[in-house]
Amino acid sequence: MANVTIYTRMMCGFCSAAKRLLDSKGVAYQEHDASFSDELRQEMIQRAKGRSTFPQIFIGDTHVGGCDELHALERAGKLDALLAGGQA
Repeated sequence: MANVTIYTRMMCGFCSAAKRLLDSKGVAYQEHDASFSDELRQEMIQRAKGRSTFPQIFIGDTHVGGCDELHALERAGKLDALLAGGQA
């Protein structure tokens, strides 16, 4: 299973929805709450090549994007393969 990292912030409905989808699949993920951390926010923006909205999700070396992109992968039937370590 690929490593999953999600950058979140407090009171973010999109962050909660993304985590709910991952939880429903039994996916373990590393969450970085950047609510009060400029350092984590800058790390996220750098990793996401300038994207600054929350959440930002990474599966293995792949930058998925945000909640909408994660759910789009699921609808397209590509999320499970990516989580298994393949490509979307």
